[in-house]
Amino acid sequence: MSVQERKQRERAERERLIVATARELAEQQGWDAVTTRRLAERIEYSQPVLYSHFRGKREIIGAVALEGATEMAAAIRAATAAVDGSRARVTALARTYLDFAARNPAVYDALFRLDGGLAFAQEDTPEPLKDAFAALLESLAEVAGDDVHPGVFTETFWAALHGLATLTRAGRLPPEYAEQRVELLVDRLAVV
Repeated sequence: MSVQERKQRERAERERLIVATARELAEQQGWDAVTTRRLAERIEYSQPVLYSHFRGKREIIGAVALEGATEMAAAIRAATAAVDGSRARVTALARTYLDFAARNPAVYDALFRLDGGLAFAQEDTPEPLKDAFAALLESLAEVAGDDVHPGVFTETFWAALHGLATLTRAGRLPPEYAEQRVELLVDRLAVV
């Protein structure tokens, strides 16, 4: 291994450490607790080292969001591949999405609430975000209905899931009706 390759590997490892530490801190204490000073202390590197990887917190949030999008897409694909039939796939998709949002609130915030400097629904949208949307589209396109654009249907279904995730997390929806909400969403919105 050349010196250059070793330095690149070390740089990538430091970057993964920064992102993992930011994510852990955000999940434990919220994004307000994530500062470059605190991250530098936790990973035992100087703040200039952090800034050599990320220009600031916004880029760190973006990196966490991209990692989260990859994880969400994988979870959705695994859940939908494990069941047969379109209704079962859409139900699995909805449950997996809501479970991901509940179990990873800081990552979910990085993806959909905070400014990570990432473009959504544009030409320059990063690939992990496109792939997360594609994971939704794969199951939802088949239930959109003949006269509905699959992408628009997926956006609408996703918006409903996002609303449920956000309102549930904020304590605005009683938890005892969570499963009924999923069933209602699948039955009334998807043509299964």
